[in-house]
Amino acid sequence: MLYNEMSRDELVSLKNELEKKYEEVKSLGLSLDMSRGKPGADQLDLSVDMLSVMTTADECKAENGFDCRNYGVLDGIPECKKLFADLLQVDTKNIIIGGSSSLNLMYDYLNQCMYLGVAGCEPWSKQGKVKFICNVPGYDRHFAITEFFGIEMISVEMDEFGPNVEKIRELVKDPMVKGMFCVPKYSNPNGVTYSDERVKALASLQPAAKDFRVIWDNAYIIHELTDTPDNLLNIFDVCKEYGTEDYFVEFTSTAKISFPGAGVSAVAASDSNVAEIKKRLNFQTISYDKLNQLRHVKYFKNVDGIKAHMEKHAKIIAPKFQLVLDMLEKEIAPLGIGEWVKAKGGYFISYNTVGSSAKRIGELCKNAGLVLTTVGATYPYGVDPDDKNIRIAPTFPSVDNLEKAMEVFCLCAKLAAVEALI
Repeated sequence: MLYNEMSRDELVSLKNELEKKYEEVKSLGLSLDMSRGKPGADQLDLSVDMLSVMTTADECKAENGFDCRNYGVLDGIPECKKLFADLLQVDTKNIIIGGSSSLNLMYDYLNQCMYLGVAGCEPWSKQGKVKFICNVPGYDRHFAITEFFGIEMISVEMDEFGPNVEKIRELVKDPMVKGMFCVPKYSNPNGVTYSDERVKALASLQPAAKDFRVIWDNAYIIHELTDTPDNLLNIFDVCKEYGTEDYFVEFTSTAKISFPGAGVSAVAASDSNVAEIKKRLNFQTISYDKLNQLRHVKYFKNVDGIKAHMEKHAKIIAPKFQLVLDMLEKEIAPLGIGEWVKAKGGYFISYNTVGSSAKRIGELCKNAGLVLTTVGATYPYGVDPDDKNIRIAPTFPSVDNLEKAMEVFCLCAKLAAVEALI
């Protein structure tokens, strides 16, 4: 029965029943974690053989004979650049290989915009109070970087096709709006892939700011959960139609493909943006970890090798996603107290409460031994204006622990909903 169809007496009786169950769960002393989108140990084990692909000095040489143990090759060894170029479907000249973290590359790029400037413009820090568009719900680390630099964040809501482009068109008429964060495929946290129409609309933007930059964080480009994955248009192919290639800087990594702490990251950008980034890198570093670049190439060989590897990941995590979805369908859907999207890939399930009770669910879960992503973190400044969104991260717990965690979550969602209705 739908909770909003119950009488007050029925709701009070149900509340008493749920509180009794909740106290029983609290007494178990559980310690469960669904706070971050981390691979489980069984996923990390999939790549362990990568650590032994090079055992001799000769095996440490790139295809051009360069000894990867030494200094040099600022933008990445040729074979690693080709691997990412094939993955992102761009020319190798438009690729720069970084360290283990694409987030670090994004931070560095925004730092460049803030203090060095781009496109021949003054640094953002000298132009006044600059602003950034943040598609929501979104990735808390994006918001944290932006807040760190003192950039004002403007929220733009997402739907099942991507961000609200009409609102974005209006916002970019302001020359102080300098950019936007996008996770275009299996976005964090709602799992939405931008439709062809939305990608084309974003590519056709004509911002007032010459130094406008879209951080195109393609973190989940190949993170499929089904045999019928979503397709995302290549942003640079579309940009060529409008002459807007300079506005987009794409980032990705193997963080959730090989090892989050020891993967390889990459930037894809236009000729002019690559030149600007490399000019800065000349002062920032001698080179990134080329042995790790070579290790990844030797292990995966090509994009087909990466795809085959990701199928192994999917076999491990797809059942976890299905477990979460099945429990939500069974425990929550008949009550009308929550909504969610069944994504075809990525690392999260975005749960929206019906009514403003997300913080209360988070509080109840924490007190019962279940740690979730901090409620509100999927919005700038940690403030969800509707107090509705919760990011569920199913990958890290074991199946048994995930089932326990979802039992706790569903119980807390029910109790919070009843409390809100009384």
